[in-house]
Amino acid sequence: MDNKLEFAQRLRDAMVAAGLEPRPGVLLNLFNTNYWGRSVTFQAVSRWLKGEAVPAQDKLLVLAGLLKIEPEVLRFGEQVRESVVRYRQRWDEGIGYQEREVFDAFLRLPAPQRKIVREV
Repeated sequence: MDNKLEFAQRLRDAMVAAGLEPRPGVLLNLFNTNYWGRSVTFQAVSRWLKGEAVPAQDKLLVLAGLLKIEPEVLRFGEQVRESVVRYRQRWDEGIGYQEREVFDAFLRLPAPQRKIVREV
C-alpha cells in the first residue's frame, strides 16, 4: 500500500479514536484553532484524509498532539513503536551496570574530550 494512503488511514482511525468524525471540516477547525503557523486550507486537510498528501513535520506534531497519538506512530504506524521497543530491549538486556557507568561518564565529558575518546 502507498505510504500516503496508509497515513490517511491512521489519521482517520486516530480521529475516530479521539471521538471525532473523520471529515475534513472537523479536522480543519480543530487543527487551525491549535496551530501556531499559517492556517491550512480545506483542500490540504482533505488531501491528508484522502491519502494524497502527508503534512509537514510541524503540522504532523500538532495533529499527533491533538489526537493524543505519538507522532512517529501517526506517520509510520505501530511497527515503528515495536522496532523502538526491540532496540531498547536489546540495550537493556545486553548492557550491565559497569557498561552503563562507562556510558554515563562518557556523556558527562565535555565535547572535545568525547571526540578524543571516540577517536581512540
